[in-house]
Amino acid sequence: MTTPQHQVAFGIDIGGSGIKGAPVDLTTGQFLAERVRIATPQPATPAAVSQTVAQVADAFALDRSVPIGVTFPAVIQHGVALSAANVDPSWIGTNVETVVREATGRPVLAVNDADAAGFAEVEYGAAKGVPGVVLVITLGTGIGSALIVDEVLVPNTELGHLEVDGHDAESRAADSARDREELSWKQWAERLQRYFDVVEKLFSPDLIVVGGGVSKKHEKFLPLLDLRAPIVPAGLLNAAGIVGAASLAAQRR
Repeated sequence: MTTPQHQVAFGIDIGGSGIKGAPVDLTTGQFLAERVRIATPQPATPAAVSQTVAQVADAFALDRSVPIGVTFPAVIQHGVALSAANVDPSWIGTNVETVVREATGRPVLAVNDADAAGFAEVEYGAAKGVPGVVLVITLGTGIGSALIVDEVLVPNTELGHLEVDGHDAESRAADSARDREELSWKQWAERLQRYFDVVEKLFSPDLIVVGGGVSKKHEKFLPLLDLRAPIVPAGLLNAAGIVGAASLAAQRR
């Protein structure tokens, strides 16, 4: 049975090493076909990356009207990249939506990668059905964040760069800091506790969702945290960026 086109959007996750995409069933949040991945071209310039995005999209027999949501490792303001992480600096000041639309011939929405993943958790994952303020924090090489209020995304929060006790938060509390400094789970949890204390005072979230690869080991550190808000592991893991970008693109259509 085929899924009607209005219930389908395409999500593409642009990263420093790979560009991954899949069509998404907007009812379930599930991939409709196996994800396609192509290595990110080097240098990762706008022209090269947008052509690779078109290759990923063209790997699927989708109607040209199906919207594309693209995650991008940058602050995205009205489609324009204001920063660039793990891609060529020439992206800064470039309208991501315009260059990808020109390469693919499809309607395009660009969104920060952490925002896309966080939105997916609200629509289909660990925060589905939770009203109010949801904060999704990804712990990895850095700290990514997404703030969603009553299912509306507040973009580009960049809460990993809050200054906490005189330090950029992610320099001490990211999962990479745990590895680099060989911290025990308890030692790392103490740093996370301080970070989440600050975040909780700023936003008073109704729920905190923790993602990133380390969330697979959530039982080792989440029970050590003492917060007012419930704090739970993410549900969608590596699919979240693609799913969230597709869902956001469909909403804008």
